[in-house]
Amino acid sequence: MASPLHACLLLALLFLALAFFHPGGVAWALSSSGGHGAAAIPGPRGVLLAFAGPNPHRALASLAASTRGATRLMAFSVGLTQFVVASHPDTAREILAGAAFADRPVKEAAAELMFHRAMGFAPHGGYWRRLRRLASAHALAPGRLAARRRAIGEETVRRVAAAMARDGAVGVSRLLHLASLDNVMASVFGVGLGELGAGAVSELEEMVGQGYELLGTFNWGDHLPLLRLLDVHGVRRKSRALASRVKVFVSKIIEEHQTRRDAKYGGCDGDGDFVDALLGLEGEERLEEEDMVAVLWVSTLI
Repeated sequence: MASPLHACLLLALLFLALAFFHPGGVAWALSSSGGHGAAAIPGPRGVLLAFAGPNPHRALASLAASTRGATRLMAFSVGLTQFVVASHPDTAREILAGAAFADRPVKEAAAELMFHRAMGFAPHGGYWRRLRRLASAHALAPGRLAARRRAIGEETVRRVAAAMARDGAVGVSRLLHLASLDNVMASVFGVGLGELGAGAVSELEEMVGQGYELLGTFNWGDHLPLLRLLDVHGVRRKSRALASRVKVFVSKIIEEHQTRRDAKYGGCDGDGDFVDALLGLEGEERLEEEDMVAVLWVSTLI
């Protein structure tokens, strides 16, 4: 007679086999086992490897087109995480406007790099709405953007002329990268790259580059709890090390702004940058320094 342990193992294997062949994969099978009665979203069965290629968006669109009933919306699983692919603009529009998609799982790298405290990944609610108001009123205000437009143009012309005089050619990718970073630093922190010094610019570029790399790294720990504990890709370790450097860099800029404001008896002129705007918040709108660091840091990456 089979032991209870063998029976449990057999049942577990049977469940995994059924889940494996469920439309959308294991994560959707586990979700549908809750018995909500919702119609299943069509999707491929088994393990999906289309996302692992160099052009996952094209591979997924092609897979959706070849999967019966999935041309508008397709479900698939990566580990225990549910995914959907919208291959039709109307469906994508509904998803972007739907409250059901307002919150989504935060990647470990994004959480460690403080993105969960900024608008992109903050939980939908009062804090998120406050960040949205701040961005609309200050960072993305039409007047502020218009004021920077002329400066951006002049600096770009200067960089092109300098590159032509030095090399006889212009590296467009490098030029756009520096122009974008310079604009962000000037509008957010109130200091251009030319005012930072070569060492600080190099450090900033390195931190931004590492941030993009970590955010773009596929991490199985985001989808399988056991691997998250083991940190097999080193994402947690690298992200925490980078976050520590970022906090020192941004906190120093905040401190310099606060010192300047104190010298003006708490005043701030109307041409202040985003740091000044955050420091000038009062009452319920005021952010803690940790939140300010997160918001300012994320602003350099978007």
